[in-house]
Amino acid sequence: MIDFYYWPTPNGWKVSIMLEECDIDYRMIPLNISKGEQFAPDFLTISPNNRMPAIIDHDPPAEYDGKPVKIFESGAILLHLARKTGRFMATDPVGEKETMEWLFWQVGNLGPMAGQISHFVNYAQGEHDYSKTRYANEYNRCIGVLERRLTDREWLAGDAYSIADMASWPWILISKPLGQSLDDFPNVSRWRKAIKDRPAVQKGVDLGKDLRRSAPPTDEERELLYHQTAKSTAAMAERDT
Repeated sequence: MIDFYYWPTPNGWKVSIMLEECDIDYRMIPLNISKGEQFAPDFLTISPNNRMPAIIDHDPPAEYDGKPVKIFESGAILLHLARKTGRFMATDPVGEKETMEWLFWQVGNLGPMAGQISHFVNYAQGEHDYSKTRYANEYNRCIGVLERRLTDREWLAGDAYSIADMASWPWILISKPLGQSLDDFPNVSRWRKAIKDRPAVQKGVDLGKDLRRSAPPTDEERELLYHQTAKSTAAMAERDT
């Protein structure tokens, strides 16, 4: 059994998709980030960065000596689940290398750039023309990187669908709400549809869909989500102990 700390966002979807693809028994534990639940002291022991997703694997591989293992960061969780199940990660040296490259590319490039443009499109108050343009251009550039990669291949790494695809796909799923058309990216469009048509992917994205917000954040929610410092998060942890 895996305890899965989750909120329906692209980073959460990466892991929910992998859990569904591998048919792993898990218990979803909602973590309402708009209410600051990610800053609770108990969760801090699981995710030192105060972010979801995170998991506790109560049936880890043998090298953990049978002890439950806590894992934070979506890329690390995907790697753990791939190694645990022996699925969705190439075993040959070249394929494994490519999987790691594209997984790390996503967590260092596509995800952060898409997340920043999402902030300025959906959440920031006031006008931020420079910031919106800056991150919209970077998001567009990253999609161009995917487009070139997919020119002569079906998937990002190796010869098969893998955790590299699962990591990047949620941030392309939301391209339209972020103001980015895929009309100039036919390879990405084809890849996006092929993954979206997978039943496990649909189940992963639907997980907790009733929790998705339908209104802009309140001032209190913005304060919790976007104005934290080392001092304020420490104070929140002390307050809840």
